[in-house]
Amino acid sequence: MKHKQTIEKLLEVIGGEDNIKNFEHCATRLRIILKDDTLVDKKQAEEIPECKGYFFNTGQHQFIFGTGKVNQVYEEMNQVLDSDQKDDGFKDDVYKNLNPVQRVVRTLADILVPLIPALVTTGLLMGIRGLLLELGMDLTDTGLILFEMLTDTAFAFLPVLITYSATKKFGGNPIIGIVVGLMMVAPQLPNAWVVAEGGADPLYVFGIPVVGYQGSIIPAIVAGYLISKLEKGLRKFVPQMMDLVVTPFVSLTVTIGTMLFILGPILQAIETGVIDFIVYILEAPLGIGYIIFAAFQQLLVITGLHHSLSIIEISLINDTGSNVIQTLMTASMAGQFGAAIATGLLMTNKVKRSNALSSSASTLFGITEPLLFGVNLRHFRIFVSGMIGGAAGGLVTSLLGLAATGMGITFVPGLLLYTTDIWTMTQYLLVIAVSFSVAFLMIRIQAKTIRKELN
Repeated sequence: MKHKQTIEKLLEVIGGEDNIKNFEHCATRLRIILKDDTLVDKKQAEEIPECKGYFFNTGQHQFIFGTGKVNQVYEEMNQVLDSDQKDDGFKDDVYKNLNPVQRVVRTLADILVPLIPALVTTGLLMGIRGLLLELGMDLTDTGLILFEMLTDTAFAFLPVLITYSATKKFGGNPIIGIVVGLMMVAPQLPNAWVVAEGGADPLYVFGIPVVGYQGSIIPAIVAGYLISKLEKGLRKFVPQMMDLVVTPFVSLTVTIGTMLFILGPILQAIETGVIDFIVYILEAPLGIGYIIFAAFQQLLVITGLHHSLSIIEISLINDTGSNVIQTLMTASMAGQFGAAIATGLLMTNKVKRSNALSSSASTLFGITEPLLFGVNLRHFRIFVSGMIGGAAGGLVTSLLGLAATGMGITFVPGLLLYTTDIWTMTQYLLVIAVSFSVAFLMIRIQAKTIRKELN
């Protein structure tokens, strides 16, 4: 076994394999839930071979191995424990350790994260279209129509995707979720975007204005929740022989009726108000909102609250066609990246320096946990230097008025979201360079103190 020493030391640190309740892995971390947390030797956790960092959050002991390697360690650990089903029910165990706010954020993440690949692809296709036009390619009307089909479909039918994902998450019939989502954006209803622009009037039913739910997120999530609760409730008393007809019929009709005439309009207004308020704060005078967001965004990553940003990003793209959150997230990452690289170069121990630099590499592809928990959070000065770098990038973003055309990818891959012209791509690289350089310089200014702490 390639990682035998790593797993043996890991099991020793956590109090033996008998202390494991459940475990799984994400992109960079092996996440373990234990029966007795007091048995963990946190000092020895830093000595696990190949491990780039350890932290405890939401009831999970999280060991950072990095992209790719964590998959290998996980598979070998399954072999050692003689179980390939150990992660069954892991999410249920995680939810038991979350407070109400964390549960809401985790629920939103479970619903929205599966949709990100489709939305990322849409954003990349927008970038390809912009790049082709910038290179002087003369697209025919048919070519433009086909590109519109590729770039607009996912967002036009976004409530369908969300209702499906939400219904599946809450334990309902996902197919009923799809049907309700389709009804919410049915062509028989006035298009919400056209109505907002004054190009059409809403339908009035019993004096209630009714429009489609194109681009809506919260109403679609609530629709999925209603379907699931109705379905589960009906099955408690509907005779089994009638279940096939009664349960889906009532679930579907009650949900779509409630959404169109009662909850939908209210939730749509609330969602619009909240998003407008957040955008208003972000666009505060003198770039203050951008500066603060870019400085503190990586704190959201540490707490796991960054998943909730997906709602804002999706809404921004729907409403404006651009997404400044992506730019600011990249600035925040670049700041921490600059601080980590400068810190690694101050380390005299070759092993520690190598671990610090390798932990930072995944940041180039938008994954910052190894960098944060393996390097920057070990010393307050380092993390704050990264925040200052991010703030500088936020200011540059504000001055340039820069924003992405999509979501889901950041840092180097995110360059594909800025292909409308060469100047836009150059601006994006400038934001990264400023964030990185300012953070790097902040570490160099404090080099004497930080070097003493590190070595």
